[in-house]
Amino acid sequence: MKRKAKDDAKNKEVQHIDASHPSFRRIDTSLYFDKSHIQLPIIFRDEYNIKLGGLEKFHPFDSNKWGNIIEVLKKKELIDSDLIIKPKEAKDEDLMIVHTKSYLQSLKWSMKVAQITEVAPAALLPNCLLQKKVLKPFRYQTGGSILGGKLAMEHNWAINIGGGFHHCSANNGGGFCAYADISLAIRFALDFFENLRKVMIIDLDAHQGNGHERDFMNIKNVYILDVYNRNIYPMDNLAKKAIKRKVEISPFTEDEEYLKKVELHVEGALNEFEPQLVVYNAGTDVLKGDPLGLLNVSAKGIIKRDEIVWTKVRDRNIPILMLTSGGYLRCTAAIIADSIANLHYKNIITLKGMRNGN
Repeated sequence: MKRKAKDDAKNKEVQHIDASHPSFRRIDTSLYFDKSHIQLPIIFRDEYNIKLGGLEKFHPFDSNKWGNIIEVLKKKELIDSDLIIKPKEAKDEDLMIVHTKSYLQSLKWSMKVAQITEVAPAALLPNCLLQKKVLKPFRYQTGGSILGGKLAMEHNWAINIGGGFHHCSANNGGGFCAYADISLAIRFALDFFENLRKVMIIDLDAHQGNGHERDFMNIKNVYILDVYNRNIYPMDNLAKKAIKRKVEISPFTEDEEYLKKVELHVEGALNEFEPQLVVYNAGTDVLKGDPLGLLNVSAKGIIKRDEIVWTKVRDRNIPILMLTSGGYLRCTAAIIADSIANLHYKNIITLKGMRNGN
């Protein structure tokens, strides 16, 4: 009875995105813009990286992961700087399409930012410093996810080398997630593309994506497939009610079992729902040795996982937006870059030849 009462209390706090509301189609934003004919639908800017005088090392997250992914892709000679799209920073008026005003106000308290980022010493820092060094990079990444929805719809695919803040909902953050970029990307896309009716979230980060699940509770045109370690954070029972296809896996699951379940359930979800856009949250914290994901998937397994998702989605000619999400080992940047390169080598996406308009 106590647990039920607790869940009922939480339910009152859930903010629902109501696609039937008369104000739903009113978004006007500078975050949406067109790419040039030579640019790839790959989104990144240097400001994604977080540097806080060394305090960022108090969290296991590699705060330079995003820039390191780009550097590896450059070394592979698959991209260069002028082929990358630089997103704009999401401003309050953009964020409030999903977020409550009270939540955004709470981020002006250093204690709240410290709680969300799980870096306790940050509570002692001036909030203006945290706004500049921590929240601004998150807002740029959020702008990248929002833009990515548009680019995916227009060019069949897009990759934001960042984002995937799947623990943040309209009125709360946590787990290193300050802004609900997944919910925002979907809301913006549904508003902008009048023929877009059905969106699927494929969340393969090791953790349950409780943020977007709370945001899309009872929203029938957003389908959530979530594959996650059943025994780790956040274990949000209320949010689980929003998952259309829930795949809970055991700690230390290895490649064979993991990939079999991913392939089975991605295929099943796509057949069941037939989405017009897929947002793929491609967390690499499933990697063996990750201190927070606690799974045993190899680097090759992650690359194969991404190939499975992309192949099944693109074979159906469905646009896909990929977000890099969690991953707490220094080697994950190279794995993500290798996975993106593999998509190119398998002719699932095209990285080279864009200068010729291909």
